[in-house]
Amino acid sequence: MKDPIQKYFQVGTIQWMSHPPVQYDILDSVKRIACDEYFGAIELTQIADEEKRKQVKKMLEQSHLTVCYGAQPRLLGPKLNPNDIDEEGRKAAEKTLMEAVDEAEYLGAKGIAFLAGKWEASTKDQAYEQLLKTTRNLCDYAAAKGMVVELEVFDFDMDKAALMGPAPYAARFAADMRMSHNNFGLMVDLSHFPTTYETSKFVIQTLRPYITHFHIGNAVVKKDCEAYGDQHPRFGYPNSANDVEELRDFFTVLKEEGFFNSKNPYVLSFEVKPWADEDGDIILANTKRVINRAWALLED
Repeated sequence: MKDPIQKYFQVGTIQWMSHPPVQYDILDSVKRIACDEYFGAIELTQIADEEKRKQVKKMLEQSHLTVCYGAQPRLLGPKLNPNDIDEEGRKAAEKTLMEAVDEAEYLGAKGIAFLAGKWEASTKDQAYEQLLKTTRNLCDYAAAKGMVVELEVFDFDMDKAALMGPAPYAARFAADMRMSHNNFGLMVDLSHFPTTYETSKFVIQTLRPYITHFHIGNAVVKKDCEAYGDQHPRFGYPNSANDVEELRDFFTVLKEEGFFNSKNPYVLSFEVKPWADEDGDIILANTKRVINRAWALLED
C-alpha cells in the first residue's frame, strides 16, 4: 500500500497493555506514547490517583491524540458482570460503567468500551436481557454527554468466556441495541478471532453495520502452550496464531468492506503486552514493524 496507514486509520495503543502498571508509571507511559508521532490515538483506563489523572489530562490536551477509554479493567478486576442475573450484581457493574463515562469525559474521550460478563447455559437468555438493560442505561447516560458506548467482542468458551461473541450472536445483540440507541457500536479485535474459531472475513462481514472500533493483536490457542488464551502476547510469540500474513489478510478484508476512511478514520489500536520479563518498548516497536510490513504487502 503506497499511502501510509495513518491516512485511513488513527493508529493507537492500549496504554495499560503496552506499559503494564506493575512495571511502568502512568505518567511516563503516557508521555512516551504522546511523544511518538506514529500514534494518532491512545486508549486509557481508570486512573485512581487524582493528581496523576490531572497530569494525564494536561498531557493529552497538548498531544493532539484521539483519546479512547476502556472500561474492561473496571469489570475484570473486581469481577463485575453487566449481564449478572442477580439484579444487585448487575447494578454494581452498571455503576462502575457510569463512573467510567464520567472519567472518560474528563480525560477528553468521546465514549467508552466494555465487555460482557460470564454466562451459564441455563440462564443465557436471562443474561442477554440483563446485558441489554445495562447497555441501554449506559447508552442513555452517554448520549446525554454526546458520547458513544462500544461493546468489545470476546471469546465465549476459552478464556474470558464472555456472553458476546461469537460474531453472529454479537450481531444479534447489536441489532437489538441499534433499534433504540444509535450511539452504540461494536469493537472487534483480531487477537480474539482465533479464540472464537472465526476468520477476519467472517467476523467483519457478519458485524459490518455495527463496527465502530478496531483492535489488533495476537493469541495462543494451542492448549498446554505458554500464554494460552486471551493473553495478547507479542507478534512472533511461540505457537501463536497471528503474524504478518494474518494482519495483511485483516487489512485486506477491511479494505474490501469499505473501512478505509480518509475523511473520518476509524481508531485501530494494538493490544499487545510484554510477557513475563519482556520489555514493553521493544514490544511496541515489534508491533509497529509487523503493522508496517503487513501494510506494505497490501495491494493498492
